[in-house]
Amino acid sequence: MIFSQREKKEQRPAEKPVIWTRMPVVFATALFCCVLWGSASPAIKIAYQLFRIPAEDTASRIMLAGARFVIAGFMTIAFGSLLSRGFLIPKAASWKKIGILSLIQTVGQYFFFFMALANTSGVRGSIINASGNFIAILFAVFLFHFEKMTWRKLIGCVIGFAGIILIMGGPGALMAGGAITLAGEGAMLAADLFYGLSGCLIKIYARDENPVTLSGYQFAFGGIILYAIGALMGGHLHFYSSSCTWNLLYMGFISAGAYTLWGVLLKYNPVSRVSILGFMNPIMGVLLSALFLTGEESEAFSLSGLFALLLVCAGIVIVNAANSRTSRQDN
Repeated sequence: MIFSQREKKEQRPAEKPVIWTRMPVVFATALFCCVLWGSASPAIKIAYQLFRIPAEDTASRIMLAGARFVIAGFMTIAFGSLLSRGFLIPKAASWKKIGILSLIQTVGQYFFFFMALANTSGVRGSIINASGNFIAILFAVFLFHFEKMTWRKLIGCVIGFAGIILIMGGPGALMAGGAITLAGEGAMLAADLFYGLSGCLIKIYARDENPVTLSGYQFAFGGIILYAIGALMGGHLHFYSSSCTWNLLYMGFISAGAYTLWGVLLKYNPVSRVSILGFMNPIMGVLLSALFLTGEESEAFSLSGLFALLLVCAGIVIVNAANSRTSRQDN
């Protein structure tokens, strides 16, 4: 019997759906990534204790950040190579992009991020750090012009920033100075500016390059730069116990594991389906800071802390829901 091309096509066995597209797997993987990212604040503050780095020792903090991202870079390249079943090597034209990203995403962002966590609480830092989601939207709209501002995005940003202002003590505290410091909350906001800028650049650069490849190499090069700066400034890292080694390896895995798995989810799913789950990131940061850092549970579970966290999470959901709706309209 002779079959038509259409009949032959219909008789082919249906392809099995990729496991990464199943919603329970997407949610569980995103949750795991957010747990990793959320654990960064307590892990870094614990590292300061283990390595005995005081708040005023900027050079040693920079060295610690550098060591973390050298490890994260090599881990990311290794994980990505295993998933791709081939060693990840950037294209010749990508090295300039990797250099730019390493200066902005790793050197710029984490210079201020590590400074901030030496001068503010893990709970406050985790909530303020979420402002990067809203800053990235503003950059995408007004600086790079690859998104349009909508009322939903605007409302989401306003609600999110309201939560940031609340955790910093409200408008009155900001006007009066209050407990806000440039080395603490100010440094975290500076880190978020670099985060927002790097997020937009990755979106542009990833059109021609594997984002995992970009992340891995820029982590490694940025880490080398940070470590060298810290060493030249007279910093030092003393491994007083095996806990120092395990802590440093875990901090490297935070970035490597989370970025690799998040990249896999973005590869097989619409961006909006994955990005909207990022609301769990500040929640995990607050909960893990309260769990592992002494004395921070009072701020985490205070009325203002909980309400600020609610506002930030609501803002993230609204902004990403707006992006999802815009994408459907464009299609």
